[in-house]
Amino acid sequence: MSSHPSSVTAERAEFYRRIDGENLTPLWESLARLVPPQPSSACVPALWRYESVRPHLLEAGRLISAQQAERRVLVMENPGLRGASSITRTLYAGLQLILPGEVAPSHRHTQSALRFVVEGSGAYTAVNGERTLMSPGDFIITPSWTFHDHGNPTDTPVVWLDGLDIPIVAFFDAGFAERFAEPSQPLTRPDGDALLRYGENMLPLEFAPATASTQLLSYPYARSRRALEGLRSQASLHACHGIKLQYSNPGTGGYPMPTIAAYLQLLPSGFRGEGYRSTDGTVYCVVEGRGRSRVADRVFDWEPKDVFVVPSWCRVAHEATDDAVLFSFSDRPVQKALGLWREEAAP
Repeated sequence: MSSHPSSVTAERAEFYRRIDGENLTPLWESLARLVPPQPSSACVPALWRYESVRPHLLEAGRLISAQQAERRVLVMENPGLRGASSITRTLYAGLQLILPGEVAPSHRHTQSALRFVVEGSGAYTAVNGERTLMSPGDFIITPSWTFHDHGNPTDTPVVWLDGLDIPIVAFFDAGFAERFAEPSQPLTRPDGDALLRYGENMLPLEFAPATASTQLLSYPYARSRRALEGLRSQASLHACHGIKLQYSNPGTGGYPMPTIAAYLQLLPSGFRGEGYRSTDGTVYCVVEGRGRSRVADRVFDWEPKDVFVVPSWCRVAHEATDDAVLFSFSDRPVQKALGLWREEAAP
């Protein structure tokens, strides 16, 4: 849909001025912007190199404690959305640091969150009375309105990528938050309980999901990576994605959270992917290997721990110099629920 350009006459301008006083505005002057022929986002392609960000994280660790900050995070703001604390129009992303001996105090909020461990092992996140230990490449869930705290009993820093639906919740003016009375919540279940109940292709007897979020708190990287490796010899490569799997909610078979989808893909050495585009702007984190992604007119050479974003309806093509693994997340569940999602090859 487009609007035919027209010059604004003096009479029209006077009309616009009068109706403005009654909080009215003419649709025909903004129709082309409001209903564009295809997605047009203020979000732009961008890459954050971990080797550049890490020193800033460590400096933040010297400047403020986890207790003072509540969450010591450097937010990755999209260059086209500065000031919005957003990496896409619907998603937030940041790198969180927790130093040895620290506890990031327990709180809960209506925003759903994921953690993807980038550096360090042995820290934990506790969700609703259960601790989940962290190792690089682990994908960890904090469902909406669940108390959670983080701690690091090791002697080395631990860093993870945070992904939240903060902009989506803000759009609906539905944000609530609450602090727990103590820095750490009491543990009511043993470590690994959720993995045993939900992560072994089995479910508790007569299980009925109470929420749309997964009950499985952690998806260990070792298991996910083993699945990708096993498929290398059994499955043909997708022309665009290589070997790509989506994380699922074992109780429903759907997405792990109602607002955020997450994926892991293997690009074998020498892979040269064809271009594609989709309406869900996507955040990528490099787990293994080196390669490049051509995003619109940009070329991002990446290596482990780098993060980059592909905006909505923006062509992307991945290449791998050696065996590479990419983690990614997007707002696809929301778009599919609303009947908005599209994807197509983009040569």
